[in-house]
Amino acid sequence: MRFKGLYHLFYQYNPKGAVWGNIVWAHSVSKDLINWTPLDPAIFPSQPSDINGCWSGSATILPSGKPAILYTGIDPNNHQVQNLAYPKNASDPLLREWVKSPKNPLMEPTSTNMINASSFRDPTTAWRGKDGHYRVLVGSKRDTRGIARLFRSKDFVNWVEAKHPLHSSKRTGMWECPDFFPVLVKGTLGVDTSADGDYVRHVLKMSLDDKKHDYYLIGSYDGKKDRFIPDSGFENGEESVLRYDYGKYYASKTFYDEDRKRRILLGWANESSSVNDDIKKGWSGIHAIPRTVWLHKSGKQLVQWPVGEIEKLRANPISLPNKVLKAGQTLQITAVTAAQADVEISFEAKEFGKAEVLDSWVDPQLLCSRKGASVKGGLGPFGLLAFASKGLKEYTAVFFRVFRYQNNNLVLMCSDQSRSSLNKDNDLTTYGTFIDVDPSHENLSLRSLIDNSVVESFGGEGKAVITARVYPTLAINDKALLYAFNYGASDVKITKLNAWSMKKAQVN
Repeated sequence: MRFKGLYHLFYQYNPKGAVWGNIVWAHSVSKDLINWTPLDPAIFPSQPSDINGCWSGSATILPSGKPAILYTGIDPNNHQVQNLAYPKNASDPLLREWVKSPKNPLMEPTSTNMINASSFRDPTTAWRGKDGHYRVLVGSKRDTRGIARLFRSKDFVNWVEAKHPLHSSKRTGMWECPDFFPVLVKGTLGVDTSADGDYVRHVLKMSLDDKKHDYYLIGSYDGKKDRFIPDSGFENGEESVLRYDYGKYYASKTFYDEDRKRRILLGWANESSSVNDDIKKGWSGIHAIPRTVWLHKSGKQLVQWPVGEIEKLRANPISLPNKVLKAGQTLQITAVTAAQADVEISFEAKEFGKAEVLDSWVDPQLLCSRKGASVKGGLGPFGLLAFASKGLKEYTAVFFRVFRYQNNNLVLMCSDQSRSSLNKDNDLTTYGTFIDVDPSHENLSLRSLIDNSVVESFGGEGKAVITARVYPTLAINDKALLYAFNYGASDVKITKLNAWSMKKAQVN
């Protein structure tokens, strides 16, 4: 949240080790979303309703301007219950001390409300209806049905569950870290979480515990009935539901930045290293670069883009003029620190007759793993080789490949981690998605933020994002190299290539 000129990030943290456990709410503050200063934990086990852990939740700025936090506590029975905390001194811009409501828990599973006591967590930011009452969602499940339970309150303290959930879906499992927010039908600005009317659509996001990915639905919110009707839902198949990120990205939340009139998405990028390696290095889990999100003009999906503040870290810019990348060619991108860089590249493809034909629909991640960067194709693969070692024993490839499917061009975006490290204890999964761009009418753009163990890649001007967590053994620090490549049978043209070395942010 933003409060008195500072951004506040609260996050799940184990102060005693690099593995899960002893969970408290750590607290860091920033002026710019890039450089962060840690404070003491804001919320930690101290009362019966959270004595076994302070799990995830959300902040809400009340009409008075004072923030309030709803969070999941684990009680002495190991039941998941919802608690309230608020600042001890709201005039302190750092909000260093938080006190808990004496009425905690405010929401709990009982013998009458049929709530699964082990699947009832992660309250959202609250919004206000036209009746002035607050609404909040809590993630839940019944058998394998994922549920966004809806609670209402007049005073933010006394909460009553609505007769119906806001939305639920069969066979989706537990919905963790739900998020519900409006987006403008037209434009890239964000709006307050309580905004409602014909000028907005609504987004319901859920982190599927069974899949460990963040999915979202776009639809209409009926504020009178408190029901959400998605344009397309899980009943059409999980593959038809969009994701924020097709790589390592989970448990994300958005907030409205009133100062800059934007909606910002923050997510957790979990590890690809083994637990033993995490313990050795003494930490695990990072926050991805904050992203601004808005509704694409098609109305069919969200667009995500790194917050503009990240560009303050850019240094030593390089720019290459138009260049044809011939079939089988690699081009080293020199004069940037390849282990810590921001790269923007666009490709023009023309020879669509050489594109491979897909006879039937294939899961894009499976297709990327079958046709990785080393597999020569017709039109593609072309893209970037990040964290490349000399001789290309190691590299993380982010690339496009164009197919013909039902007489249309179909663009596949992949993040191939199969050769990202010689350490075979790492998760070397290859990720991918189809991306809604027509390469006969627009160039294929890729922006990758490369940072020592991370490659965050934004395809199609932010229509698809894939975050990779990699731990190279050879391509580290100044041994890392960066290439543009084209391993297809058809030439492609680089129409734009801008790259920057990135300075270090001040973190912790």
